[in-house]
Amino acid sequence: MNNKRGKNTAASVRDRLLALSRERGEDFQLLLTQYGLERLLYRLSESSYQNCFVLKGAMLFLLWGDQPHRPTRDVDFLGFGDSDEAGLRAIFRELCDIPVEDDGLTLMADSVQVEVIRDQTEYGGLRVRLFGDLAGARVPIQADIGFGDAVTPKAKEIEYPTLLGNPAPHLKAYPRETVVAEKYQAVVHLGMANSRMKDFYDLWVIAREFDFDGLILSEAIRNTFSRRRTSLPEHTPSGLSPEFYEDAHKNNQWNAFIRKGMLLTAPPLLMEVCLLLETFLLPPTQALIQKMEFGAKWEPGGPWH
Repeated sequence: MNNKRGKNTAASVRDRLLALSRERGEDFQLLLTQYGLERLLYRLSESSYQNCFVLKGAMLFLLWGDQPHRPTRDVDFLGFGDSDEAGLRAIFRELCDIPVEDDGLTLMADSVQVEVIRDQTEYGGLRVRLFGDLAGARVPIQADIGFGDAVTPKAKEIEYPTLLGNPAPHLKAYPRETVVAEKYQAVVHLGMANSRMKDFYDLWVIAREFDFDGLILSEAIRNTFSRRRTSLPEHTPSGLSPEFYEDAHKNNQWNAFIRKGMLLTAPPLLMEVCLLLETFLLPPTQALIQKMEFGAKWEPGGPWH
């Protein structure tokens, strides 16, 4: 158990989340999970491990704007320090018992499990699973932690927005440039084998909605590709090529992602996504290959100028 709480608080929080899900037309279980992730972040920010984890992944979209763009059921971190299963299990069990202001949520320390991530990226990491309880409602929580990546520019201290006005988490978070660089590296590395359609969607949203300084983005791309030992593509990578976006199987994967994604922004065809990303990502890449300074600016939707 992680704080002194009464049944009334937990029941009240659950009722408020249920009302919020109806108001927004969102899935109640998904909102419960998002609340659990948010309060896990708060416990982390109140612990001695605050500087051992940098927030990354889809939860950043809510930080950058007033909408998450796509719902997520997990939180992603870049971790520093313990990269073994036993050490990470001990940290998260401790987080479950951090004394905090009553938010109605009980995180179950004895439910913490840690496993090695084995996915397409080959960079792996560790996955933490645990459960919370909110007035009898089961709240599944998952945290994916990677290690050893470069962050350019350096991570910034942020205040994470809250669903119900609880005390806000304060922790470090990835800059947009590194989010772009890592997802781009996965596109290049995986090529035609890439089934991570969420990466294409996230990059499309980022390119449409945010501005970038070419000097900073190109540095982030260079540092990420170097750290992950990936060569910069001299031409359009296969993962953004006509071979990719005209492939029937890839279009089926894209359409399945769109159907299941509960997305707030309706994306276009996979071809349109890849063409925008080519316009966004190839110019800084070519400048790096040519060892030229890339001082262009990107306004939302592009192009570079």
